[in-house]
Amino acid sequence: MDVAIFIYDGFTALDVTGPFEVLSRLPDAKVRFVSATPGMVAADQPGFGLVAEPLDSMPRPDLLVVSGGSTTTRYLADETILSWLRQVHETTVWTTSVCTGSMLLGAAGLLQGRRATTFWYELESMRCFGAEPVSERVVEDGKIITAAGVSSGIDMALTVCDRLQGARYAQAVQLGIEYDPQPPHDSGSVEKAPAEITQFMRDALSRSYGPSWAQLTASEAK
Repeated sequence: MDVAIFIYDGFTALDVTGPFEVLSRLPDAKVRFVSATPGMVAADQPGFGLVAEPLDSMPRPDLLVVSGGSTTTRYLADETILSWLRQVHETTVWTTSVCTGSMLLGAAGLLQGRRATTFWYELESMRCFGAEPVSERVVEDGKIITAAGVSSGIDMALTVCDRLQGARYAQAVQLGIEYDPQPPHDSGSVEKAPAEITQFMRDALSRSYGPSWAQLTASEAK
């Protein structure tokens, strides 16, 4: 089982380390980080990076994971990346994404007519790629599985384990990593967070991340 986790400058650390922790436990799994800029790739938070191999080192992975990050929109027109995504998708068993990584799948034309999710701030941006936005933690449509923001990559990877090896194996992996989240507050989604917290985060993201892709596209169309 060859697993390619695609990263780029500005990727979010947990988007890839969560799935890595799960998928590396698949039988005979060979998990590699790949990038259009191989070598040390810096995450979007200072002090963390991963060494990636070139894209052509993984031309036919069985499983593809596309990470999200704070810089995803910079790569939506990068044909080197998009053509590689289209190429490997032709032969993958599963094509997956975490957080804004689904925007790259969309830009590659892989989400047209499909249900998909992403980080809540960019959820409506799925429509820009011909996809139906779904506010769920993990969305499966055909052989494409998209996950919502950051930590949901763990859920996505466990879903893949379930599909490939069955419920007992997925349960064993979940127990092995003791994935039993019990946060002090039940505010991990827009549906659950208090309105003032959601607005606070919208304002903070608008300042640091900028407008969502949907907002930017609508503004440019005017």
